[in-house]
Amino acid sequence: MKSLRSATRLAIAVAALGYFVDVYDLILFNVVRWESLADLGLDKDAATKTGVWLLNLQLIGMLVGGVAWGVLGDLRGRLSVLFGSIILYSVANLLNAGVGATSGPLAFMSSFDAITSYGVLRFIAGVGLAGELGAGVTLVAELTSRQGRGVAVTIIGAVGVVGAVAAGFVGELAGWRLAYAIGGVMGLALLALRVGVVESGMFTALKGSSRGLARGLLPIIRSRQLSVRLLKVVVVGMPIWFTLAVLVGLAPKIAEAMGVSPTPKPGTLVALYYGGAIFGDLASGFLSQWLKSRRRAIGFFMAGTAVGCVLVLTLGAQGAYWYGAATVVMGFFSGYWIVVITTASELFGTNVRATVTTMTPNLIRVSAVPVTILFTALEATTGDVWAAAITGGSCFVLAAFALSRLPETFGRDLDYNER
Repeated sequence: MKSLRSATRLAIAVAALGYFVDVYDLILFNVVRWESLADLGLDKDAATKTGVWLLNLQLIGMLVGGVAWGVLGDLRGRLSVLFGSIILYSVANLLNAGVGATSGPLAFMSSFDAITSYGVLRFIAGVGLAGELGAGVTLVAELTSRQGRGVAVTIIGAVGVVGAVAAGFVGELAGWRLAYAIGGVMGLALLALRVGVVESGMFTALKGSSRGLARGLLPIIRSRQLSVRLLKVVVVGMPIWFTLAVLVGLAPKIAEAMGVSPTPKPGTLVALYYGGAIFGDLASGFLSQWLKSRRRAIGFFMAGTAVGCVLVLTLGAQGAYWYGAATVVMGFFSGYWIVVITTASELFGTNVRATVTTMTPNLIRVSAVPVTILFTALEATTGDVWAAAITGGSCFVLAAFALSRLPETFGRDLDYNER
C-alpha cells in the first residue's frame, strides 16, 4: 500500500513538472517570436506574416499530435506518451535554439534554410506538446482514488501554469536561443524522473482482457453519443481561449479602439493573465472538491470569466493599468481549464480515455481559430470592442448550453470501458 502511494505521488510530480515544461515551451514561441525573427533578418512586415505561419504550423502539429498521442496512449499505454512526447518537443526546442546559428555546438543548423527549419521544428514541437497534459491527467486520474483525483489533477494544472510565467521571464531575460535551449534541457532532464513511474493498473487490466474491444479513436468515430459528448466538453472550454486569443492576444488593437494610450503590452498581459490563472487553477479544483461537483465549479468560474471579460471591455478603457487589472481577474476565473480536462478524463471509459483527454485540450486551443475568424468578420461593421463583445457572448452562451447537457462526473468510478 505504501509503495502504491509512493508511485502515485511520483506520477503526480512527474505529470506536474512535465506540464510545467509543456506550457513553458508552448508559450515561449509567443514571447520570443518577434526577437527571433528580427535576429534572423526579417523586417516587421515579413516577421508578422512569418510569425503567423509558424504559429499555424505549431497549431497543426498539435492537432496531429492530439490525435496521434491519444490513440497511442489507449493502444500502447499512458507511459509511452509521457516518454515519447517529451523527447520529441525537447529535441525540437534544442534544435530551435540553433536555427540560423553560425557558431557553437548547433552551428550545423546553418546548413539549412533558417525560416524553413524554424517552421519544421515548430510543427514537430507542436506534435510533441500535444501529448503531455492528456497523458499525465489520464495516468494520474487512474492511479488516484475517486476522492483525491480532483486534488491531484489540480496540482498538475497549477504547477503547469507557472511554466507560462517562467517562459515570459526567461524569454525576456535570457534571449531567444538560450530560452529555447533551457526548455529542451528541462524536458530531457525530466526523462530521468519518468523511469520510476508505473503504468495505470486500469490500462494494464484492459490490455490483458480487451480482445475484441476497440480502443482509441475508432469507438468515438463510430458512436454519435461519444462524439457529441466530446464536442460538449470542448465547447465548455471555448471561452478560455476566447480570452487568450482575443482579449489578450489582440489587446493593443482593442485597447486602441477604446482610446487607451499607451496600449498594454501583450507580453505583460500574458504574465498577468497566467499569474491569475495559477491561483484560479487551484481555486477551481479545490472548489470542485468542496462542492463535490465538477459542473457547479465550472459554472461558477465560467460566470466569473464572463465578468472578467466585461471588466476588460469597460474598466479597461480607463487605461493600460486597468486593462491589466481586469486581465488578472479574467485569468483567475479562466482557471477552470483544469477542471474541464479532469471532467473529460472522467466522462469516458478506459479504452478511449487517453484519446479523449489528449484531444480535448488541443481541440479547445484550436477553437481559437473560428473565434478569431468571427471577430475579424465582425470588426469591419461593429468595431473592435463590439466585435469582441459579440464573439465572447456567443462563446459563453454555447459553453453554458453545453455544460447544462453534461452529466456530473465527481466521484465516478473510472474502471469501465465504452462499448
